[in-house]
Amino acid sequence: MLNFDLSLFAGNSNPELSRRIADYLGVKLGEIEVDRFSEGEVRVKVNDNVRGRDVFIVQSTCAPVNDNLMELLIMMDAMRRASAYRITAVIPFFGYARQDRKDQPRVPITAKLVANLITAARADRVITIDLHAGQIQGFFDIPMDHLYAAPVMIKHIREMGLDDLVVVSPDVGGVKMARAFAKRLNADLAIVDKRRINGEVTEVMNVMGDVDGKAVVIVDDLVATASSLVEAAAAVRNKGAKKVLAAISHPVLSGKAMERLKASEIEKLIITDTIPLHDKKDDRFIVLSVAPLLGEAIKRIHRNESVSSLFV
Repeated sequence: MLNFDLSLFAGNSNPELSRRIADYLGVKLGEIEVDRFSEGEVRVKVNDNVRGRDVFIVQSTCAPVNDNLMELLIMMDAMRRASAYRITAVIPFFGYARQDRKDQPRVPITAKLVANLITAARADRVITIDLHAGQIQGFFDIPMDHLYAAPVMIKHIREMGLDDLVVVSPDVGGVKMARAFAKRLNADLAIVDKRRINGEVTEVMNVMGDVDGKAVVIVDDLVATASSLVEAAAAVRNKGAKKVLAAISHPVLSGKAMERLKASEIEKLIITDTIPLHDKKDDRFIVLSVAPLLGEAIKRIHRNESVSSLFV
């Protein structure tokens, strides 16, 4: 049993995942109103007594990103003013993470800005899954537990019983993640070398590694417009891959993503429930829940136990 002073609340971004986490923990979601004033401002009212309690707020900052981010900040402010003992922001998908450095003149570093906002709202701790860039952990001056969806997806891939498996990174930047998958799956590693034309379009240059006659799993942290993913799938198919799958942590699926995926070489797309799909459905999608992963992290943090074993 958990200590009596844990409270779990959910914003509007991902209520289904929040309910699954609550079920795992064996607690009820806290009573809170998160809606809008007539002009669109976020209105929050906490209906439960949280004085002296260990509060966890589940809120992905996915689309609509600005609304969900403001909900999270205002919910934390409400909890602090209601005298919560500790506030942990559970952010399954951390938005604004793709602008994590100045790679061009006169551009912002939004990941740092959002980290500052969360800290200014007086969160005591943050839990998230598969940051787009690992260095974002250093943008926070409060403890951050950066969990990985890999164990959840690797377990499912093993159960699929694929022969001659090769793990593929869709770009050079994702090699570390792909190597971790390959090591755990005892599989070979390949890399797609690409050139980005603009924010949505990429041009595949070459495939480094042997994929001929192999079953391929392309791994990445997120799929947004799906341009990179679809180009990588076409590249490995052209190099002789007999089966093409993808394992992606966060299904952002923006722009023409669904149209591209439907016409792609990808036979199965393994994703998690960090972001709700809503009406974005496809028979090739395999959705795995990260609720047990997040629930276990919440339980251990609440009990002041180690969460190290959840990072592998």
